[in-house]
Amino acid sequence: MRNFDLAPLYRSSIGFDRLINLLESNQNQSNGGYPPYNVELTGDNQYRITIAVAGFSQDELDITAHDNLLSVRGAHREEPKARNYLYQGIAERNFERKFQLAEHIQVRDARLENGLLFIDMVRLVPEEAKPRRIEIMK
Repeated sequence: MRNFDLAPLYRSSIGFDRLINLLESNQNQSNGGYPPYNVELTGDNQYRITIAVAGFSQDELDITAHDNLLSVRGAHREEPKARNYLYQGIAERNFERKFQLAEHIQVRDARLENGLLFIDMVRLVPEEAKPRRIEIMK
């Protein structure tokens, strides 16, 4: 992956610090793509993140949403037994995967089915943030 110098953006933009920091944090994230995940649009203003969490039970997963950041952690409660693998293609390591959420995105629910963790989200825009028509007075 290529690294880009974002310093010129700091010199020429005002008030976009959060966006630039987001770009930098995504650029520096190197978890090797584990665990694999999908992000899909399931309807108008509805989203779903699907994460492959094979080998993790429900009590070994932790989902936290705070300040537009969704964090999903998987940690095994016990140390895995030493095994003599001839081939190991299934990762059993702990993980933490973070997702930056846009404004007004709320996590609706999460469920674990057949080794896949589904996290459903919805965009709920408050009435005061929606566009409104302004009447012209005579």
